[in-house]
Amino acid sequence: MSHYFQTPAEQSARHLVHASIWGREFEFSSAPGVFSSRRLDIGTRVLLRSTTPPEPDAKHLLDLGCGFGPIAIALATECPDALVDAVDVNDLALELTRENARALGVGDRVRAMRPDELPTDTQYDEIWSNPPIRIGKQALHDLLQTWLPRLRPGGVAFLVAGKNLGADSLQRWLISQGWPTERIASAKGFRVFRLEQTAT
Repeated sequence: MSHYFQTPAEQSARHLVHASIWGREFEFSSAPGVFSSRRLDIGTRVLLRSTTPPEPDAKHLLDLGCGFGPIAIALATECPDALVDAVDVNDLALELTRENARALGVGDRVRAMRPDELPTDTQYDEIWSNPPIRIGKQALHDLLQTWLPRLRPGGVAFLVAGKNLGADSLQRWLISQGWPTERIASAKGFRVFRLEQTAT
């Protein structure tokens, strides 16, 4: 699936995606070449329906694997004082996220970037992700081991994963790595997990 790999940022044909997130209506610009370009994918919908937004005073949030930006933009909308980093390896996804953030009035607080553009010592209050399970178990583990330690002490992460793609084994692995992981929802073949940074 194309969102797991690099793609050139081209001026592709745009189309609109409508989504209801945390009681607000959004209209996003999307294009072929990004993950679930025609609609908000089921996993992300399950994630967002199963959670509540961060507290309005959250300061620094991460959308890991941002696609065309729905999670990042919803986070920025709900948390008016927060800086939201939207990370993806797909350049077209980053371009769309920037366009959507500007159009929806949060362009000054959503930073769409490739992973290597962020300082490694950046810390987050919360991390949100529909992670790219299909990149393979080891690559997924490496991805999470890179980003989850960037949670500040007491910070939390919310992840969604398909049951048929190994969600339960992912939960066991996270726990084995020292990440207390609670399943907070299960719907439409997806699990939603909540993790907390307990390290000091």
